Amino acid sequence: MDTIELRAAAVRLVNLHGRFADCFGRREAREHALGYLRGLLLATGRKSVEPMALMFGGTSLDQPEIEQSVALAWQRFLTSSPWEAQDVQWRIQAVFNEEFVPTAAGSPLGTVGVIDGSSFVERGTDSVGVERQWCGRLGKKENCQVGVFLLGVTPAGSILLDHQLYLPEGWAADAARRKKTRVPAEITFQTKPQIAAALLARSCVHFDWLTADAEFGRDGDFLDALEANDQRYLLEVPANTTVWPEEPMRQTPDEMVWQVSQLAQTLPATAWHVIQLREGAKGPLAFEFARVRVWSVRHRHVGPRGWLLIRRSLDPLPEVKYYLSNADVDVPLETMALATGVRWRVEEFLEDAKGQLGMGHYEARSWTNWHHHMSLVALAHLYVVQTRRDVQHHVPDLTLDMAVRLLRAALPRPQLTLEEAGELIDYYRDRNKQAAESHRKTWMAKHPNVTRKK
Repeated sequence: MDTIELRAAAVRLVNLHGRFADCFGRREAREHALGYLRGLLLATGRKSVEPMALMFGGTSLDQPEIEQSVALAWQRFLTSSPWEAQDVQWRIQAVFNEEFVPTAAGSPLGTVGVIDGSSFVERGTDSVGVERQWCGRLGKKENCQVGVFLLGVTPAGSILLDHQLYLPEGWAADAARRKKTRVPAEITFQTKPQIAAALLARSCVHFDWLTADAEFGRDGDFLDALEANDQRYLLEVPANTTVWPEEPMRQTPDEMVWQVSQLAQTLPATAWHVIQLREGAKGPLAFEFARVRVWSVRHRHVGPRGWLLIRRSLDPLPEVKYYLSNADVDVPLETMALATGVRWRVEEFLEDAKGQLGMGHYEARSWTNWHHHMSLVALAHLYVVQTRRDVQHHVPDLTLDMAVRLLRAALPRPQLTLEEAGELIDYYRDRNKQAAESHRKTWMAKHPNVTRKK
């Protein structure tokens, strides 16, 4: 790899920040944004505000009170600074349209939008939106926050285009908690599919395809919204989803209705075709596919005619997934099959963003804080994807994880002397001690009858 290109990455970061600088308003906020981006990219370990501010926002480690003020300034930058996360996201969408959408011209799928929900485990209950709810990461109900994310996917890369925190119904109706966590008055309870529809409605990006998992595919109102906007989709649906394989004569479900899992079992062997989606880490990733024209059941009435697509793994005990699509009748089966394989890109993004860019390392108790952090993660991710794209002619199989590690070697970072490192450790020890004592006092105040051991 050309090391000159990697050294140029530092200049590219400054240039990208300059392109977004006006989104942050005043000069101080712009400086905090650049420092925060550097922290997300370069910091190791947990990327919470204080350690990143100490490393990338200050200049005098021998004066902890100054460093503490930097950390507080960063907290204000995330929590109460007047810049809008949505302005950053619209600017990212503009970059996506300019630099990434053209790369999709001539590709089988074009530009693909992917909707996905992702959870973030939280120990406490005071942070905005935290509730005991389904946590996909753990596969069970747990205290967590859930965000809805919109990704744009092209051959040149996947970009986080927009996001919104899911606010559970109990939270939305609780005036005290809303005030404490600064939830805007205009935010009301919305289901995740309703949030997804809102993200798409305010997006500046046109998608040739939209895909999402069954939580969104089973929602009739979400499908109605997509069809009203002429959005072509291929959405996963549960196995018990009902359809008509023949045009129904009445406007309500009757004995002719089939579950998609039942209909799949009636298809002859000639209906199935093996299609390779991509090269996986362990070899070709291929599945059996079949499809049939059906009428959907929409709000217990006859919905539009479209495709039922079935994907079956090649295992002895195959895993089967079902999809509904409003694609035209002449769209090739292979194209629809390829669309089912795009969702792995959002899983890849979430893994990289959480593992390398601190997506889940926030300490966000307020609504604004959460969205500010996510937009800065989106901007850091955009920078990494741009860098990976620019060096792919040298390293075509460079992963985002590898790109981040290379950038950490290329980007300038603070160099600590042994004395400064010792001072930083002492500072953290003091802060941890103070925090532990504060938590202890709070606990004792709530449990006055417990005798404290000395």
